[in-house]
Amino acid sequence: MRIIMLGAPGAGKGTQASIISKKMNIPHISTGDIFRYNIKNNTKLGIEAKSYIDKGLLVPDELTINIVKDRLKNDDCKKGFLLDGFPRTINQAEALDKVLSDMNLNLNLVLNIFIKDEAVIKRLSGRRVCPNCNAGYHLIYSPTKLEGICDECKSEVIQRNDDKEETILERLKTYHVQTEPLEKFYEKKGLLKSVDSQGTIEQTKIEVFKVLGVE
Repeated sequence: MRIIMLGAPGAGKGTQASIISKKMNIPHISTGDIFRYNIKNNTKLGIEAKSYIDKGLLVPDELTINIVKDRLKNDDCKKGFLLDGFPRTINQAEALDKVLSDMNLNLNLVLNIFIKDEAVIKRLSGRRVCPNCNAGYHLIYSPTKLEGICDECKSEVIQRNDDKEETILERLKTYHVQTEPLEKFYEKKGLLKSVDSQGTIEQTKIEVFKVLGVE
């Protein structure tokens, strides 16, 4: 089965993608992971991507697509794959269509993990992390036993910049402008299915499995 995961920052699509990957025995392909792999291994594509990243520039679509295409040629993708974090724009989606067509492959499903913006802000802005031992907490869902103090090493926990409300709002704004239009793009192709992820991870998983037709 060949699947694309869509979802706003904080929707939990990465978590659900990992669950689906294990359940269906197909690779979970995160664009961040393949960039890191190519850069770490000094592949031709990785060296080219690093030249942009080191300058603080976005990696061009054409290079991103080539890196994804290269990954899809691996043997572990023969039974299917799950793309997480790509495509992010209509241009990337159209380019992916061409790549898959050239490979005589087609998509089976685009799974949209839906969540309201208010819930994203509540979920992400409540996250705290220990800078010393990397233990993770949440003000509402998994607070520290002593307020603001890590249970493990007793260091003071912090809020990462990515989890500050102003940063979250910017990330959501970018998502709505660039990536959300993909919902209509894939809906027109009859591929889109949406699952509400405002409940627990387990509740969302049950709904996802219903869409996939697995137990």
